Amino acid sequence: MSPDTDILIVGGGPVGLAAAIEARLAGLSATIIEPRGGSNPAGDGQGSIDKACGEGIMPGAVPALTRLGVSPHGHPLRGVSYQSAGRRVDHRFRSSSGLGVRRTELSRALAARADELGVGRVSGRVDAIEQDGAGVTAAGVTGRYLLAADGLHSTVRRLCGLEIAVPQQGRRFGLRRHYAIAPWSDLIEVHWTPRAEAYVTPVSHDLVGIALLGPARTDFDEAVASVPALAERLRGIAPASSLRGAGPFDQRATRRSFGRVMLVGDASGYVDAITGEGIRVGLAQARAAIECIAVGRPGYYEREWMLRTRDFRVLTAGLVAAATSPFRGAIVPTAVALPRVFGGVVERLAR
Repeated sequence: MSPDTDILIVGGGPVGLAAAIEARLAGLSATIIEPRGGSNPAGDGQGSIDKACGEGIMPGAVPALTRLGVSPHGHPLRGVSYQSAGRRVDHRFRSSSGLGVRRTELSRALAARADELGVGRVSGRVDAIEQDGAGVTAAGVTGRYLLAADGLHSTVRRLCGLEIAVPQQGRRFGLRRHYAIAPWSDLIEVHWTPRAEAYVTPVSHDLVGIALLGPARTDFDEAVASVPALAERLRGIAPASSLRGAGPFDQRATRRSFGRVMLVGDASGYVDAITGEGIRVGLAQARAAIECIAVGRPGYYEREWMLRTRDFRVLTAGLVAAATSPFRGAIVPTAVALPRVFGGVVERLAR
């Protein structure tokens, strides 16, 4: 195969765009394949790429974006608050702030930077992958390496035989909607109900996003109504965006690379959105993949993936296990009783 580009990236969401920027900063050419939105997948209008997510960027991801030359507009996030049945525990970040950012705004900022650096884009779908010792071909384009950033339900992961079947029982889904209301807090509020969590994230001076995590067939309006304080704040406020869904979130891969193919972001495996760390971890994975390629050691990516996601995997897996167990109702009371432990976990994930 004769490569058309150094790095072929499947998926034009935030992690795919970040990987393309990383490649250009490392002196490598990059081309993104994205079926949604054609040549400008993150532009305004119908081409915008959106996703049901919490839209909170933890403090550790802000300098990571700055390093890429990306500064999206958003609302400062100073910490995290867990609330349930009249109990509440707050932790304010000790060093720096996070950022609440609309998913479409994050994509817009990353896409503008990618355009500035000369990242190529191809509109197409990947339904087959061919590779040899010199390159990888997908959707008619050949790259020296291919990075799969095509999300939770990654086609590349499946085509490469890296997907692990996960039992359907207990799998969780997400829903998200925005409301045109001035934020009443600079914290990410997590309201725990018996079945779901409601994440309240300010994303601008006049817009708040609410994301729900819960089992299949969770009713958004019923879940919000079950949190009296939240329902009261939203009384009479019309939704400012359509209801979006995502999931199931529990996705797994046997490994993160297959020949010249590397999985990054949600495509590489995903536990849950419960800690709000998706963007930070995805950025770290994209950087690791490009660094391994740039120094001529692509085989090191699996090890780097394990190292850079270790805290996230351990802490998230533990929290998800508790959230889906009979001990779910004890999470907030325990956090209230042990605020230093709660703060330590938040700080570890915020780095």
